[in-house]
Amino acid sequence: QVQLVESGGGSVQAGGSLRLSCAASERTFTSYIMGWFRQAPGKERQFVAAISRSGGRTDYADSVKGRFTISRDNAGNTVYLQMNSLKPEDTAVYYCAAGRFLSAQVVGLSSRYDYWGHGTQVTISS
Repeated sequence: QVQLVESGGGSVQAGGSLRLSCAASERTFTSYIMGWFRQAPGKERQFVAAISRSGGRTDYADSVKGRFTISRDNAGNTVYLQMNSLKPEDTAVYYCAAGRFLSAQVVGLSSRYDYWGHGTQVTISS
């Protein structure tokens, strides 16, 4: 059982930045593809970004490309999401997820992830 704990959420004005962290309890952290998803009130959970086990491949939703950067520290069992140029539409609860699946083609599918954190709130004001 992998436990994921997100931190770093908060409230900032549009144009600002936040850095989310997700600490994993699992010593075999490198066994997992890591992803970030978000869910705004009244909306479905949405893929944001994913990173391969080695960190050599990253994938992003079109809505965050060029503004968000996902990275991971395998020695520290932590994945990060650096969010720049934030917009009000980025407001959501952000979730970290870990998946054992192999195909990079499905990184955007929440159903393929095995473990989830409890989420951290990000609020962007205009």
